Amino acid sequence: MKYLIIGAGPAGLTVGNRLLDKGIEDFRIIEAADTAGGLCRSEDVDGAPLDISGGHFVDVRRPKVNEFLFRFLGEDEMNSFERVTKIRTKDARIGYPYEANIWQLPIDEQVEHLKAIANAGCNTGAEEPENFLDWIPWKLGEKIANEYLFPYNEKIFSVDLSTLGTYWMNKLPNVSFEDTLRACLTRKPYGSLPGHARFYYPKKYGSGELWLRMAERLKDHIDYSTPAKELDLKQRKVNGTYTADVVINTAPWTSYEKISGASDGFLEAVSALKYSSIAVKYLPDVEDEEVNWEYFPDKSIDYHRILYRNTFAPGSKGSWAEINLKRYEKKAEDTVFITEYAYPLNTIDKPEKIGLILKEAKSGNVLGLGRWGEWEHYNSDVVVELALGLAEKLD
Repeated sequence: MKYLIIGAGPAGLTVGNRLLDKGIEDFRIIEAADTAGGLCRSEDVDGAPLDISGGHFVDVRRPKVNEFLFRFLGEDEMNSFERVTKIRTKDARIGYPYEANIWQLPIDEQVEHLKAIANAGCNTGAEEPENFLDWIPWKLGEKIANEYLFPYNEKIFSVDLSTLGTYWMNKLPNVSFEDTLRACLTRKPYGSLPGHARFYYPKKYGSGELWLRMAERLKDHIDYSTPAKELDLKQRKVNGTYTADVVINTAPWTSYEKISGASDGFLEAVSALKYSSIAVKYLPDVEDEEVNWEYFPDKSIDYHRILYRNTFAPGSKGSWAEINLKRYEKKAEDTVFITEYAYPLNTIDKPEKIGLILKEAKSGNVLGLGRWGEWEHYNSDVVVELALGLAEKLD
């Protein structure tokens, strides 16, 4: 075939649909699961949708992406929300991001936080660190580091934070000392807004419905329950069965049992890639009237985030908690979903390793795409944007 797409998640489904738009039908998608959606799949739990790999929302910031997605699940089938998120510390519940909302703390606490931020390395001229552990106090001071960002990130990643780099800090809100001071004086947040400041969620379904509809159009091109186990880079062959002029890989590189036709450096780079896994647990009796989701840095609690689905999924009750799999202890009564590949870890050497992988693979017409193909913590809207861009180059 001309194109073989590995994975029927947002990246693979977007490329497949754009190929059809261009009149190209000589392609195949293979998917390990028995349904489409990848990390954005949903299940019906207790009469309402639950996103089984964590919350996935349609951001409003990319009009071309939304225009494409609304072809499958119309804007009139979506509700729009202004994001409301909080951080629950041992002594307070404040808005997200923390550094923009310390004005919600008692005056004495605000003063201590401001003193610590003023003395942070980024404000005193200290050189920016190369690892995440040192970067946190350098950027935000010891107070926020110790009370929020150290424990929270240790929970979500469950690795030594000094092994993570700092090149991905563009994903985090950017709030300067001046922004924090201004927020305390005016009692409202300043600084850049986080992703999904406004978002869409289906009125009647979970987030997975969108991808199921995209897959329906591609039903004659998808082979389900077909995990990609073996990849031959030189022959562009998968599982010894599928051969294509171009292979588009959206699956985790580390999920292959065998990769042949690759250099030793390529294989070493793949083995160096790291990721984290999560458990998503249904909490039938936990709800909130206002907050969409909440972050929990307290290390005595196993979960790091709760999504209150009653605030964005009409007619639902309860919520779901996200827990790093290393921290989760299963109980017989739990309704829980396990996702092995949840988040790529931004280790210090990752840019070098994934750069080598993508360069060598591309030289043989094997293209990495999306969260796992590029080993980047992309949200689904970013993945769709990248997939649309790639599809435009295909003929």
